[in-house]
Amino acid sequence: MRNFVLGMIFAVVAIAIVGAGAALLGFLPTRANAAPPDWERHFATSALDNAVERHAARMNNPVPPTDGNLIDGLKIYTMNCAGCHGGIDRKPVDFGQSFYPPAPNFMLHPPDDPEWHLYYVIENGVRYTGMPAWDKMLSETDRWKLTALLARMEKLPPAVQEYWKNAGGAAASESGEGRSEVRGQGAEVGK
Repeated sequence: MRNFVLGMIFAVVAIAIVGAGAALLGFLPTRANAAPPDWERHFATSALDNAVERHAARMNNPVPPTDGNLIDGLKIYTMNCAGCHGGIDRKPVDFGQSFYPPAPNFMLHPPDDPEWHLYYVIENGVRYTGMPAWDKMLSETDRWKLTALLARMEKLPPAVQEYWKNAGGAAASESGEGRSEVRGQGAEVGK
């Protein structure tokens, strides 16, 4: 039994050394312009979900999801997130798709995670993905407003959908009619 355990330990160490050697010698692919294989996407998504599950505090959003706060969240999204995660016009974003792995397009595929999960990712970022930590760039209140918006993307109140549509988006209909320049960029959120 002892020899079996030692053999298993040796095999694991040998595999780790060979893997590290292959990586350090440049044998592993590093191109960012290739689609991640399904196994890698599944592994990375599971690892992220499990890490957030383990480390994130289960907090309730202290910012009520009022029309004003959700509109502020939409402005914050437009100014800070749309370049990678899709604009309010619901068109694909080449920049976000150039990351490895590609940034999720929240306009086409809204997140279905609980608010505490979304807030943790916004606040802390995600290593090796291009997603920065926003804890030093957005106030806590603004991070929660953004969280409230993302958590309610598929069921926004009519006033927020109307604001979205008038700002150049396609919240009320996905036809893209009535597109115009996004208003509110550069303005202080909540003013």
